[in-house]
Amino acid sequence: MTIFSSSVPVWVSLIFMVIFPTYVIFISTTVKKSGINNLIGEAKTKKINNSILLFGFTYLLIVSIISFTDFFKVNTLPPRILVTSTLPLLLFYMLFISQTSTYKTIIKTISLQSLVRLNVFRLIGVFFLITHYYGALPKYFAITGGLGDMFAAVTAIFVAYALDKKKAYALKLTFVWNIIGLLDIINVAISAIIATRLSLTTGSQSVAEIASFPFVWIPALAPATIIFIHISIFRKLMQKNK
Repeated sequence: MTIFSSSVPVWVSLIFMVIFPTYVIFISTTVKKSGINNLIGEAKTKKINNSILLFGFTYLLIVSIISFTDFFKVNTLPPRILVTSTLPLLLFYMLFISQTSTYKTIIKTISLQSLVRLNVFRLIGVFFLITHYYGALPKYFAITGGLGDMFAAVTAIFVAYALDKKKAYALKLTFVWNIIGLLDIINVAISAIIATRLSLTTGSQSVAEIASFPFVWIPALAPATIIFIHISIFRKLMQKNK
C-alpha cells in the first residue's frame, strides 16, 4: 500500500491535494456572503460557516483514512465508493440538510448567481484527463467526466454573468444550463458503473484509480454536493417564478 495513487506522479497528487479542499472553503464563503446574517445574526452565521468547514474537512479526512486500507479500490459492482460514500452523503443532504430551517434561510437569501458560480469549481474535472494521460483511468470515463465537468464550469461563468446583468433570458438560460449540468454529473456516475461492469466482465481497465488517495475525494464529495447544488438552484428558480 502506498499513500498516493500509484499510477500518477506525486506532483499531480500534491497539486490536487492543495486545490480540492478549497471547494469546501468556496462553499462556506459563499454561504457566509449570502446575506443570512441579516436574518439570523453574525454569531449564528459564523457558526454555520464553521460547521460547513468542520464537516467538509472531517468528511475528507475519514474518506482518506478508509482509502488507505484500499477498501474503495476493490472492483465491485456497483463501485464501493458510490455505495458507501457518494450515495449516503447525497441522502444526508436530501433527507436532513434540505429540511433544516438554516438551509431554507440560505436558499431564501442567497443569490441565484452565487449558486451557479459554485459550479465553476468543476474545472477540477481536468484531473480526470490528467489521470487518463498517465494511464490511470479508462479513456471514455475520463473524457466524459473531465470534459463534461469543465463545460459545466465554464458555462456557469456566462450564466452567472447573464443573471448579474439581469438579461431577459437569464432565468430560462439558467434552467436549461442547470438541467444539462445535473445530467452531466449523473452521467459521470453511470459511466463509472458501466466502466466497472466492463472491467469485471471483459478485464478492461477499471475506475479503481479514482478510489485511490487523494483522488478518492472526487467521487466521495463532489457528485453528491454538485447534485444538491443543482437541486438548490431549481428551488431558487421556483422562488423567482413565484
